[in-house]
Amino acid sequence: MHAITLNQPAPLAENPLHWGEVPTPSPGPGQLLIEVAACGVCRSNLHMIEGDWVDGGVPGISPIIPGHEVTGTVVAVGGDVDGFSTGDRAGVQPLWWTCEQCAYCTSGREQLCHRRRITGEHVDGGYAQYLLSNAAHTYHVPDTLDLTEAAPLFCPGITAYGAVQKLDLGPGTTVAVFGLGGVGHMAVQFARLTGADVIAVGRSADHLRVARELGATRVVDASAEDPGRTLADSVDAAITFAPSDAVTEQALAALVWGGTLVAGVPLAVSDFPFNKEQTIKASLLGNRAQMNEVLALATEGKVRSVVDRFPLREAPEVLGMLVAGKLRSRAVLENRAA
Repeated sequence: MHAITLNQPAPLAENPLHWGEVPTPSPGPGQLLIEVAACGVCRSNLHMIEGDWVDGGVPGISPIIPGHEVTGTVVAVGGDVDGFSTGDRAGVQPLWWTCEQCAYCTSGREQLCHRRRITGEHVDGGYAQYLLSNAAHTYHVPDTLDLTEAAPLFCPGITAYGAVQKLDLGPGTTVAVFGLGGVGHMAVQFARLTGADVIAVGRSADHLRVARELGATRVVDASAEDPGRTLADSVDAAITFAPSDAVTEQALAALVWGGTLVAGVPLAVSDFPFNKEQTIKASLLGNRAQMNEVLALATEGKVRSVVDRFPLREAPEVLGMLVAGKLRSRAVLENRAA
């Protein structure tokens, strides 16, 4: 099969990704072989490719195929699999495998499983013609969804949904979403579904335009004004998807006293005035029930992903566009032979 592989992490400028032929895997017990239709391009892919996570044991194998938000068609079914047949449309998110036994797995928080394996980081991912998936963490994709447009539901979608679910939003409340890329544009939609007013904060004209199209009540151009000052003490909640300490400070400044910040990215806080009784929560993906809720909302036409489509072979160039801020929202690689 053809695939994009990473042999050794290195800066993107050193061309660490390679296009070529690799053996097609066969599904073992509890596994599916999926012919990939599409795979989204996430900034997390870039972190792994460039070696930012080597100290944390990522990538877990070498060589490795990146990519963790995948849709396609089941072409082979391993033993001990119920609920999937060849020809089924399927999707895979970052959680490739969890132990099913720990306190997190048994309480609906499997994304926190300490033994979890991540698609495209510990096992081969979706920058390929075929993907081997764990059936227990594979999802049916409804026939009404375009497979390319559905791919981002499996990372930006579940990530944004999990973050919004950690807030008490509804009519009469206001939430500001900081960072409007692949995840942020989904968060705007999920927050709007609660009935809250949604303020979209970003620096890219394309990102702000997409946020308006998706129903943001208001947009703030962070390249022209300081959102912390513009929104000072005015929002009940904030969600950050921009890995910037300056953005974190702006989000905290925007919060009312007693407000809540949900961080979907790493953050550092140098000044946290306790007397405002603000709350900071972290959010990582979501559980399997929430992933199915995301798919249901997309099927009902209540949320959608905004995508730019590229051939799979152009993955290195697309990652470069991501770094340069030249993408409208979410880039998706298509296996156009699928």
